[in-house]
Amino acid sequence: MLTLGKIKDAASVLSDTVRKTDLIHAQNLSEHGNIYLKVENLQVTGSFKVRGAAYKIANLSEAEKAKGVIACSAGNHAQGVALASARNNIKSTIFIPATAPISKVEATRKLGAEIKLIDGVYDDAYNACVEYQKQTGSTFVHPFDDEDVIAGQGTIGLEILEQLPDVDAVIVPIGGGGLIAGIAFAIKQVKPSCKVYGVQAQGAGSMYQSFVNKKILELPVVHTFADGTAVKKPGALTFDLCSKYVDDIITVTDDEIASAILALMEKQKLVAEGAGALSVAAAMFNKLPIENLKTVCLISGGNIDVNILSRVINRGLLKSGRLSHLTIELLDKPGQLKEVSAIIADLGANVIRVRHNQGGENTDINDCFLKISMETKNAEHFEQIQKELTRRGYKITSNVQ
Repeated sequence: MLTLGKIKDAASVLSDTVRKTDLIHAQNLSEHGNIYLKVENLQVTGSFKVRGAAYKIANLSEAEKAKGVIACSAGNHAQGVALASARNNIKSTIFIPATAPISKVEATRKLGAEIKLIDGVYDDAYNACVEYQKQTGSTFVHPFDDEDVIAGQGTIGLEILEQLPDVDAVIVPIGGGGLIAGIAFAIKQVKPSCKVYGVQAQGAGSMYQSFVNKKILELPVVHTFADGTAVKKPGALTFDLCSKYVDDIITVTDDEIASAILALMEKQKLVAEGAGALSVAAAMFNKLPIENLKTVCLISGGNIDVNILSRVINRGLLKSGRLSHLTIELLDKPGQLKEVSAIIADLGANVIRVRHNQGGENTDINDCFLKISMETKNAEHFEQIQKELTRRGYKITSNVQ
């Protein structure tokens, strides 16, 4: 049975292995709450996952250590298991979904683990891992549905209470539920009045659906760039703990997650992966009742693949109204582009791309289309530009912001 004493023991065992990550005041991220960031993206391996993995491995018997450990993970748990195994001279074999970012796969390999890539998502890697465990007798280090793993993650809750004793609410990302299960249990034992909220990606809301329906449900598919939380079915133990100790669970869209990643980079100089930014997205887009409350947003990881970072930033710019696109139908004659550009410039926007296309079969022969991409301040600024162009007689045929 999970106890507060076990979580405190985990904190003692992990004191030489993991960092006690900072709690940063970041009020400028939301107008609705007094926001603090628990920066587990700055943890060793770049994620909270090393806490649970290291505590589980520390509790293995010598006989279990001799047979090695296996795990399945989209990347962060894999790195935690690989690091903890290497420090204990234990062989580790990690099953990773083929969809996981290459950066996470290679980081795990460099820590000494044997990698087995499996087609599909986390659940497919899990099934392959279970079969391998039956064949080898290795100890399976579950990424979330394990008492020792949950206790290790729960040490974050104790740190938050120590760093901010008057905390009112904590927002935690959810994949399979191990992180929030440990944090919620720890916080509710020490300070029951503190609210604990969970947040999932809209396209991978297995715990959300299970929580709402009061029974474990399995999603047919999951779809989100927040790969660290792409879990079809929550754990039995984590679901039970969430049902008892979590106050509410909500979802956010991928666009909202992208906006949160961008805001963290610009305003706090922090890099978060998709899963890591879930809590900030919930606060930024007013998804929870945290107005005037001292609220901790847990940034669970920072291992984002640089190959998709530019796409995420671009999506965040679009969502926040900072990057906008217009298509204008107009008469193809000299001076048109100059006048349109002048209107946009006078209103304080910056044109970054222009494309001129001749009209199609459903337009006048002398018509053309002007596609303009520009940097704008926000959605209201973009709307102002559209109104002025329309007032000046230009026909806007499409807009994206």
